Amino acid sequence: MPPGPGGRPAHDASGGRGGRGPVYEFSGGRAGGGPVYDAVVLAGGAARRLGGGDKPGVRVGGLTLVERVAAAVPDAARLIVVGPAYPGLPRALFVREDPPGGGPVPALRAGLAVSRAPFVALLAADLPFLLPGHLAALLSAAATGPGAVLVDDEGHDQWLTGVWRTETLSAALAAYEGGSLRGLLGPLEPVRLALPVGDDGRVPWFDCDTMDDVRYARNHISTTTDKP
Repeated sequence: MPPGPGGRPAHDASGGRGGRGPVYEFSGGRAGGGPVYDAVVLAGGAARRLGGGDKPGVRVGGLTLVERVAAAVPDAARLIVVGPAYPGLPRALFVREDPPGGGPVPALRAGLAVSRAPFVALLAADLPFLLPGHLAALLSAAATGPGAVLVDDEGHDQWLTGVWRTETLSAALAAYEGGSLRGLLGPLEPVRLALPVGDDGRVPWFDCDTMDDVRYARNHISTTTDKP
């Protein structure tokens, strides 16, 4: 399988576990402004490890987490937030999964139902270090196959930092009866994209599951000098 634009094979992290392909390192470059895409941000989880609080509404560096994720997709044709309505997101279209809190697959169904673009970014609402450049890399990689997901520095697929062909994702959802994102997305064999990890401790797949995670993010984002 050839690498996408600006990418090259990094290593085979499949470990013999069916369907996981090689990881590609992104080395810069973006074709002609990139494809048109919508962003579906999943913001309706229970946040049990945060005591059941409003995780997307937690403030980090002067913005809520969901505002930070929205700032990473400024050129999305539609910003679709699956969850309760949040202030500070005037361009967002808010929808709810059925039932509310039903999990990521029902949430994806609800978001995809109002998506119209040929590509869709599927994102968690608690990614404080995600930036537009990361989405550009994913869009470039997704243009070469059914989709693309980030892999972390240990080679694990990050299913809530990905970009997919909308037609492919819709067809897979129509045939899927399970409740696992991995079970839905893994068989599609997306491009597995590794992004460079800097020395500042900030990586795009970092999510805020616990208060320790929130404190880490706050310690690495300045309220005055660091904008998404």
